[in-house]
Amino acid sequence: MPTYATRRSALALAQCRAFVAALGRAHPNVTFDEKQVVTTGDKIQDRPLADIGGKGLFVKEIEEALLAREADFAVHSIKDVPAQLPPGLALVCIPKREDPRDVLVAPRHGKLASLPPGAKVGTSSLHRAISLHITRPDLTIVPLRGNVDTRLRKVDAGECDAIVLARAGLVRLGLADRGTDVLEPDISLPAVGQGALGIEARADDAATRALLAVLHDAATAVCVQAERGVMRALGGDCHTPLAAHAHRDGGDIVLDAFVAEPDGSRLRRGSRRAPWPDEAGAALLGEALGAALLHAPDRAP
Repeated sequence: MPTYATRRSALALAQCRAFVAALGRAHPNVTFDEKQVVTTGDKIQDRPLADIGGKGLFVKEIEEALLAREADFAVHSIKDVPAQLPPGLALVCIPKREDPRDVLVAPRHGKLASLPPGAKVGTSSLHRAISLHITRPDLTIVPLRGNVDTRLRKVDAGECDAIVLARAGLVRLGLADRGTDVLEPDISLPAVGQGALGIEARADDAATRALLAVLHDAATAVCVQAERGVMRALGGDCHTPLAAHAHRDGGDIVLDAFVAEPDGSRLRRGSRRAPWPDEAGAALLGEALGAALLHAPDRAP
């Protein structure tokens, strides 16, 4: 019986169980066991991720369970997965992506353009804060951590005028109607891998790789590899305001990215268009864009 590992948050459980249910439909004679793991990132909710070690804290204990053979595969939000994986582990399946865009939740105001001057917008993301300030420099950005339900309660209670969340998370929780303004990528460029899941397993576990292969989505994987290539080239972590989004346009891939210093200075933007690649070619495309941004002048075109 294969065992899968997941965080205990409502969103992690919802997306993990949806993936495993689809896997079960593809393999009706296979049953699965669930191992819930409380990660360091889940335990510490009162400080920004950048202050406690970064987003890898949402996967560290889960990866330890994989390496200890306590689980056969893990289901992650791929935006939580660092650029470099521990030796012996690999992302072996990337399912079809959910909507990668950000969404504003502003119960009393609705649209980003309708927020009053000085409105308080809650987000724990450095790159979202920078994006918002570009469009609305008058806004007051306040740090906000916690699971989706906690953040929604805070905005409902009036602690913030609005919050910014990944639309994919709301969709997976059945809360898509809470979003009041979908933010297009030219307003809020999504996080690397946003909306996509990454299924991690031991690199030498051929049986598990074969089991998972049925749900691998090649187009999503190409886009995610391009975005992760940018992150890898820039050494991106939670101290780095970094965003990247790839999509298919006809027979091409289009990759947009930006990076800045932690204080928002030295904002550099870039874009690449190329014939649709395989995963390896997508990773190289992302690395090339990331390398170009590393030494680009401010606000690179």
